[in-house]
Amino acid sequence: MTPSTNPLPGIAPGTEPAAQRNLLAGVGLVIGACISLQFGAAVAVQLFPQLGSWGVTALRLGLAAVILLLIARPRLRSWTRRQWTAVVLFGASMGCMNGSFYASIERIPLGAAVSIEFLGPLVLAAVLARRWLDGLWVAIALAGMGLLGLDSALGESLDPVGVALALVAGVFWAGYVLTSARVGRLVPGAGGLAVALVVATLVVAPLGAPGAVGALGDPVLLGMALVTALLASLVPYTLELSALRRVPAPVFSILLSLEPAFAALFGWILLGQDSGLLRNLAIVLVIIASAGVTLAGRRPAGQRRSAAPSAVSRNA
Repeated sequence: MTPSTNPLPGIAPGTEPAAQRNLLAGVGLVIGACISLQFGAAVAVQLFPQLGSWGVTALRLGLAAVILLLIARPRLRSWTRRQWTAVVLFGASMGCMNGSFYASIERIPLGAAVSIEFLGPLVLAAVLARRWLDGLWVAIALAGMGLLGLDSALGESLDPVGVALALVAGVFWAGYVLTSARVGRLVPGAGGLAVALVVATLVVAPLGAPGAVGALGDPVLLGMALVTALLASLVPYTLELSALRRVPAPVFSILLSLEPAFAALFGWILLGQDSGLLRNLAIVLVIIASAGVTLAGRRPAGQRRSAAPSAVSRNA
């Protein structure tokens, strides 16, 4: 019998049934992480009127930090200066990324914000890969942004401040990609992430503390903030970490490229944010560009100067 070919890149044909089941489980975990992440963001938007976007960000990161510190219990006394530097830079990137992103979705629809933010890791991947084909993928993503602009001109315009904040979040997402990889190499276990969450909380605290304090006396708001911390931080991180043990990195990255689609879906279901034809086309172009950059980064090492980083999840 001729072995069946697997359509997913990085998976050899003729994979054993047990390995195939493991692969499918990994794919399900990545999709679950994307759903959890965007569902959590949609829940967070509903807290903005009471706490403000920065207050929600501070509360969400702070709660996630407390929970993960209790679980990981990092041995801080044994950390070197190099490890501390890496973790602090990781936490600063994370805090600025989350704060600007949440401030963005306070002003523009969730799907549009995620699509714009995706430009950060896309451009980073293309720059590090240094091939004309990678520039083509960035051009496709920029065409998607052009469609967003056209959609704003013809219909309901996107708040320019919200667009600018999404772009800022994309810049810090690129920084997150680089710093998280460094922490992963230098700090074992989840201790680096736990401390980085503390740093991220401190970074957004000056703007977010007043709103976050307002939730402490309201069990309903505090409960929703806890749900946001779990859905948008701890659950996706856990699922993605487990998925990476089951699926190749190219498959993982391509599946994460679906985040703009999930963002648009939950923005529509939970927030009543109708995307429209042009906005949906823009999201599709961003997904194609992200998948293209990932696939281009899979060429043999001898054919490229450096590997492009994957567009990893932005809210660990």
